[in-house]
Amino acid sequence: MAWQFAVSTLGMPGVPLREAARVAASHGCRGLEIRTHPDEQVHLGLSRREVDRARGELADHGLVAACLAGYAKVCAPGPDEPVVAELRALIDLAHRIGAPSVRVFPGGAGESRGRIGAVLDDLRAAGVRLLVETHDSHPTGEAAVELVTPFEEPDLVAVLWDAVHPWRSGEAPARTREVLGEYLGYFQVKDVDAGTPVAPGLGDVPLDECGSLLRDWSGWVSLEWEKAWYPEIPPVDGPLRAAAEWFARFT
Repeated sequence: MAWQFAVSTLGMPGVPLREAARVAASHGCRGLEIRTHPDEQVHLGLSRREVDRARGELADHGLVAACLAGYAKVCAPGPDEPVVAELRALIDLAHRIGAPSVRVFPGGAGESRGRIGAVLDDLRAAGVRLLVETHDSHPTGEAAVELVTPFEEPDLVAVLWDAVHPWRSGEAPARTREVLGEYLGYFQVKDVDAGTPVAPGLGDVPLDECGSLLRDWSGWVSLEWEKAWYPEIPPVDGPLRAAAEWFARFT
């Protein structure tokens, strides 16, 4: 088994990438999951100089980009073209910044097959993997995996398992792991108490069970601390320390 540890910049909203990388490295992370958003330093449409700067700031702290966390919604209602264009922009940026994958959301009850299918060649050419998160309209592993299995290329199109959403939707971790199988591409460690984010180990999510189920799996394990959405919660340092301790118990 080979896990690699990362933290999402969602837990450091508005923080320059250099500082986020410093925080990540100080807690033993090897990568940074980069929120790709207009409010942040890394966003769609970065110039070559800005991409080079971002890569350098990661490298200065011995880190790589673990994943670009984008906001495209592959099942969103409406026309396909804007979604496909956003996916292509994310894939291009991931290739340029050196991220092996991009995270997207389901986002509705629309048809995703044509949209994902339209970017398969882009993914191959860029050497990037598309990860559909267990989220919103498809919160369970059973639901999310149905969006990716038609392509039969788990190295190209897979699922990001967010620890909270399947469990909160009534899907036990063992079931999530079972249904994802070879389509598990990434794991986000997080915990909640009565719906509010708390440091890993302080809430209700069965994270130790998740860790045990992932012992035979290799990939990125990233703390997602949702401070961008819950500004009142503590800074990322404490939760990141707890996540690092959880990570160490299973590696």
